[in-house]
Amino acid sequence: MQDFGHILDNRVLLVALFACLFAQASKLAIELIQHGKVNFRVLVTTGGMPSSHSAFVGALAASVGQVMGWGSPEFAIALVFAIIVMYDAAGVRQAAGQQARILNQILDELFQEHPQFNEDRLKELLGHTPFQVIVGLSLGIAISWLAEFAY
Repeated sequence: MQDFGHILDNRVLLVALFACLFAQASKLAIELIQHGKVNFRVLVTTGGMPSSHSAFVGALAASVGQVMGWGSPEFAIALVFAIIVMYDAAGVRQAAGQQARILNQILDELFQEHPQFNEDRLKELLGHTPFQVIVGLSLGIAISWLAEFAY
């Protein structure tokens, strides 16, 4: 239990978590601007602007680079991890969302004649657009640079 305190002293982790939470909270402001109302569901759903996953791993990689050095093995690991997460967010999960949208359309057409069937709809917003990933990454890096004093 004593080691748990050391986790809370990890400035790199705290900055990355802050970037993730800031990106997630900014979705509330964006929702308010776009739709004129606060929608707390955006805090727990996947997808949306900006990508909090990208902000998280972007801040993590930038912080590791600042602390350990840009040529360090730790930065290389963090960078590769960030690239994989962002590729997944914009590539694989975005494609899965498009497939879910098409399958939902097929289900709508199939069950249109038989409304007694209660089919479950697939979640369509799974991933991010490349722009949402870039904005999230930029936000994470900016937060890391602004928090440089914390290291």
